[in-house]
Amino acid sequence: MSAPPRRSAHNRPALITLVIVAALACLALGWWQWERFESASGTGQNLGYALQWPLFAGFAVFAYFRFVRLEREGDEPADAAPTRTRMRQAAPREIPAGILPDRPTAARSDDPVLAEYNRYLAELHADDIDVQVRKAGLDARDTERSAG
Repeated sequence: MSAPPRRSAHNRPALITLVIVAALACLALGWWQWERFESASGTGQNLGYALQWPLFAGFAVFAYFRFVRLEREGDEPADAAPTRTRMRQAAPREIPAGILPDRPTAARSDDPVLAEYNRYLAELHADDIDVQVRKAGLDARDTERSAG
């Protein structure tokens, strides 16, 4: 079985076109907001948008290059991976004792009234299960299966 062919940046014309169109659209919107800011009705909000749109264009380009790099790292064989990547794939380490707070524990109660109430609830639950078993046409006490 042969490995899938490596895809170079030249094999991604649709993605490259998308990034270029997105970056140009963001830059055009930034230019438009700058023109609005310089007009008589321009406000500080227009200036903020004029500075924000080029950042969006830069992010589109950054995201593309990050995508290409992550895709290339995924295609590399494990022995060719850099040492830093191998370190990330190591088993997780234990958390040292004393860093996390202790979990609270429920206080044990020797209250006889509470114990009697819990026994009562357990009996009600057992009776409810018996009723559901009988409704389903099963007999919990009968362990043999009938063949007919």
